[in-house]
Amino acid sequence: MEKSIYSAEHKFLVQQLQHARKDAGLSQKDAARLLEKTQSYISKVESGQSRIDIIELQHFAAIYKKPLDFFIANSELLG
Repeated sequence: MEKSIYSAEHKFLVQQLQHARKDAGLSQKDAARLLEKTQSYISKVESGQSRIDIIELQHFAAIYKKPLDFFIANSELLG
């Protein structure tokens, strides 16, 4: 299993994070405030420069009002 931040799974995750934030009507600054992080942190996560763990993903899911499986790539989607 590839552990690179450039894996298809990670790419899917960051795309879904961006999509969920925009669906929630939040800017990166808004999301950062809700997560008690910096806007730079959100930017790095969404650009794929930083990885997040499952606990952090739960926090993102909560503020974006999405189930965790929204952010997890189905192997069929990755081809």
